[in-house]
Amino acid sequence: MRLLVKNAHVITPYEILRNYDLAVEKNKISRILPSGVLDERDFDEIIDAEGNHVSPGFIDIHTHANSGFDTMDGTFEAIDAMARFHIKNGVTGFLTTTMTDSTENLEKAIKNVASYISLQRGKPQTLDTSGSSPAEVLGLYLEGPYFAETKKGAQSPKYLKNPDIQELTKFIKLSEGSVKVVALAPELPGAMKAIRFLRSQGIIVSAGHTDAAFDTARQAFDFGVTQVTHVFNGMRGFTHREPGISGAALIDERVYCEMICDSIHLHPGAMKLVVKAKGKDKIILISDSMMAAGLSDGEYTLGGQKVIVKGKEARLLDGTLAGSTLTLNRAIYNMVHMVGVSLADAVRMATLNPARAIGIDKQKGSIEIGKDADLVIFDEDLNILKVIKSL
Repeated sequence: MRLLVKNAHVITPYEILRNYDLAVEKNKISRILPSGVLDERDFDEIIDAEGNHVSPGFIDIHTHANSGFDTMDGTFEAIDAMARFHIKNGVTGFLTTTMTDSTENLEKAIKNVASYISLQRGKPQTLDTSGSSPAEVLGLYLEGPYFAETKKGAQSPKYLKNPDIQELTKFIKLSEGSVKVVALAPELPGAMKAIRFLRSQGIIVSAGHTDAAFDTARQAFDFGVTQVTHVFNGMRGFTHREPGISGAALIDERVYCEMICDSIHLHPGAMKLVVKAKGKDKIILISDSMMAAGLSDGEYTLGGQKVIVKGKEARLLDGTLAGSTLTLNRAIYNMVHMVGVSLADAVRMATLNPARAIGIDKQKGSIEIGKDADLVIFDEDLNILKVIKSL
């Protein structure tokens, strides 16, 4: 199928090309030229962007749930519903994210995601311009159960434990190789060995729900940790005498910082600090969404615990924040309007940066010749107008 997207402001990794056309052939981006240069008669389908922005499809690497469903439900219906919600909000690929839970429930969730991924990959190659196909499940993000109790956040304390390489080996096998990220607290006994093991398996290690001090954090980075889970949240805070893991992450160029840009988890001033420290290339916008995303205020669950959502804030009964109701298009909007980041840089934080972090940037994450035609058309307010997905 030959597709032309015309009259667009095309967001590339380097600039915004205003009034350009974008051609897609065999599910890949083939040409990007000024509007009117390409002959429309050469194409099977033409989409007029009408002067709106075209960006790469958003990639959410940390999302638990949405629309009333959760990864931990362990059902095809749950993952499919989540994937269909994501595509409507511009997310063309995501990592389903688990919670600290019983071994039995974790294994069920992992096997279910592996089965869903297998079904997606087994379908014929095509290009969907209707927005009816679900977003692609790119893999699994295991958030827990290897966390510090003092920084557990909304993770269930009942199932917290020290890192276990034997258990991790079983999880990886059950996932059929789909585990992409494992979050753990690097100060726990056995954590450094687990980090080395996971890196040997090609798996990204993120430091999360951790009370690690500055020196321990630096050691973990040397061992192979390349990411921190929702920076400043679920981790030792920064002070001038003990910068902690948050301080260590901000000054280490090897480390990506996940960020929940909703002005609830982080004050805009804190977000500006992260941008000043990490620049445009080492921030990953995440939703960390729970099942209330896309739904109204009310009572929900996360990791088996009751969550009350009020005014888009999701909290446990004791007031602890319990994920978010954020979507990535809103996170990008917030980065532009709350933090003052350029649109191109904010888009990068939700596309190319997560793609690079999990090692898929040769195929996805930016509008460049030869890459997958995962595209989003949106207006000035980041309302999603059209999604194009390479399947």
